Amino acid sequence: MQEEILYKLKLVENELLKRKSDDFLSHYNKGGKKHKKQMQFHKCNKKNRWVFGGNRSGKTECGAVETVWLARGIHPYKKNKRVDCWVVSLSRQVQRDVAQSKILHYLRKSWIEAVVMESGRKDSAESGIIDFILVRNVFGTLSKIGFKSCDQGREKFQGASLDFVWFDEEPPYDIYKECKMRVMDKKGMIFGTMTPLKGLTWVYNEIYLNENHDDNVWTVTMEWADNPYLDKKEIEDMTKSMSEDELQSRRYGKFMQMGGLVYGEFDENIHIIEPFDVPKDWYDYISIDPGLNNPLSCHWYAEYDGNVYVIAEHFESGKDVAYHAQRIKEISSSLDWPLHNGRICALIDSAAGQKTLASSKSVVDLFYENDILVNPKVNKDMFSGINVVKRYLKDGQGKAHLFIFKNCVNLIQEFKSYWWSDKSDNPIKKDDHALDELRYYLVSKNKPLKSEQTKSQIELDKERLIKRLHLRRKLQ
Repeated sequence: MQEEILYKLKLVENELLKRKSDDFLSHYNKGGKKHKKQMQFHKCNKKNRWVFGGNRSGKTECGAVETVWLARGIHPYKKNKRVDCWVVSLSRQVQRDVAQSKILHYLRKSWIEAVVMESGRKDSAESGIIDFILVRNVFGTLSKIGFKSCDQGREKFQGASLDFVWFDEEPPYDIYKECKMRVMDKKGMIFGTMTPLKGLTWVYNEIYLNENHDDNVWTVTMEWADNPYLDKKEIEDMTKSMSEDELQSRRYGKFMQMGGLVYGEFDENIHIIEPFDVPKDWYDYISIDPGLNNPLSCHWYAEYDGNVYVIAEHFESGKDVAYHAQRIKEISSSLDWPLHNGRICALIDSAAGQKTLASSKSVVDLFYENDILVNPKVNKDMFSGINVVKRYLKDGQGKAHLFIFKNCVNLIQEFKSYWWSDKSDNPIKKDDHALDELRYYLVSKNKPLKSEQTKSQIELDKERLIKRLHLRRKLQ
């Protein structure tokens, strides 16, 4: 009898421990470390609240905890009720990796009535795309957390009546306006958490400056020093790794003027250097932005002690792949550039992997037939890529890490003539072929080069050679 009682007590103890380990919400902003600006956000009763914060400043935690508190009906500073809401991310992939992940972190499994998936398995919601979650609230009913992404378009945001919407990062203006309509009849709330990476957009004017003098609008800016959970040494290391402009937005959450030259950090007296004999063990990789009528840009990159050197250039238009491949091989031969199984290896724009109606072969296939193995698995995200280039031009301590041989005249010219558009948030799409493949290289540095496996023997051969090259680079 006593053994049975002890056994049952052990089961209860185990269950309590399990619940404690699963209840991250109960530890939020408790104990000796408190994030004061997070609490300002939660306590504010304005209907349109925004957190402008640097990366890792704690802004996304605000949105996730606010959503879970409201869905459960346990918000410590607001009137609680059953709610319907949306969580809006920039894309489905970003939803899965950021906002969705944070909500699942704070939402105890015993509070979840059902998870409806957009894709993936319900028993593995963390790795799939969730459509909505039904949450058991304290009133004995169910609240609904729906997930939306901006890339679905404005039409997907029509029709619903909501209690609140959380924007994780800055949405397009038309989607913001549509979501304001969704909360109108319930006199609901809008709140957003974002890092201002796109410059002086509508958010700057309508929310940050509050040009309409809307009494419902409230904002707070967070930076790394506001987050008591960030280590000071980690803050110091991150500061050193970023450009001055990047620090303003990614650390301090500040809006930056988007105008003039994209790469204002470029200094001819610093970044352009006389050619010298580069040691062969500095040789790193080749990067290509393909073009037929448009110019094809190709550069040879060397790396030593964290500094990147652009040491050779091929830039020409109106030629076919066979011509460009021959020129690339000639320049590589003059540099004594290393071959891998008799082939030159290079990065290339992912669009080169697509077959066209006019040809059954892609540009990747054509380069391969001309003894050049190109890898189209590159990160083409514009804003993150630009920030990486800026960091190489000038880091947080004002040091340059990118140096260009003066004979790379086309890359140099593009640096001097690459302008932000005054009609959109993007650079003007003109004369940027060399800068594009520079971004591919710098963003892809030190990352595994992957190639999807297919049944084609050619594709299998490409994958094997790319993996071998990556292994060789890791061992060097």
